[in-house]
Amino acid sequence: MQQVGNVEFLSIGSCVHKGDEKSEKLEFSTSADGQELYCQIDAGFVPKKFVFGNVAYSIGVGGGILGSLKSLKRGEIKEFSSIFNQTRHLALKRIQSEALNIGANAVLGIQTSIIPFAGMQEMVMIGTASNHPALTVAWCQSPITSDLTNQEMWNLINLGYMPLKLVLGVSVYSLGFVGGITSAFKSFVRGEINELTTLIYEAREQAIANIATDARNSGADLVVGIKTYVYQLGSGIIEFMAIGTAVKKLPGITTHSTTLIPQAIISDRDTFVNTAEGTLITKLNQPS
Repeated sequence: MQQVGNVEFLSIGSCVHKGDEKSEKLEFSTSADGQELYCQIDAGFVPKKFVFGNVAYSIGVGGGILGSLKSLKRGEIKEFSSIFNQTRHLALKRIQSEALNIGANAVLGIQTSIIPFAGMQEMVMIGTASNHPALTVAWCQSPITSDLTNQEMWNLINLGYMPLKLVLGVSVYSLGFVGGITSAFKSFVRGEINELTTLIYEAREQAIANIATDARNSGADLVVGIKTYVYQLGSGIIEFMAIGTAVKKLPGITTHSTTLIPQAIISDRDTFVNTAEGTLITKLNQPS
């Protein structure tokens, strides 16, 4: 939450205790709610710890990283696609690193947020570090990552597919508009702008092609749950980002139960309401 001149980070969760247990030792912490936790455990995963990875960055529209690009022609700026791609992957590497530190071989239910922070932007990934007995020792060196909901993951594992990697693809394009998109549109007549349609289509295709390459390198069979986002960086520069989860069919992979119980897909409701004046709040578990 951003308050006047200050920033507050607040975490809220529920503590539970097994009725037949005498131990007071904390068994695990998780980013999952009750429904997702059921799906995760029934899919064979043992939750260990709530983990997160982040990267704060500046796009430098005024005169820095993008300030020198005003005169560029339309099309992809490959150098900046590479820079942004590396930056986006830093958050993923850091959440994997947290999982490695506690001996986990998976990070599940990853939710990604991009939020304004102190004049910059921050990309944050949160998830649950977990273990699955069917994953080989190699995955202890490079934990699997997934941004599927735990309900979606349960269905895939029920079909014999294991998530391998959260895949990210980024492409940065110049639209050739010195004043940005909004100002450029003012000079256009009504109707489709064919050249712009083609350019934006190409940019999305390039972002998706990048995640396909990432998936092939991980040995995946499919990429599921692909989501695409677009960000106007200023000066006619746009970033397209695609996110999905690469999965692979593995022998012997299945869920404990043959069907998912209705209670596991009941929608949750918000139990925290913020009414503080002058506060800008960003919920990482439920990005707005």
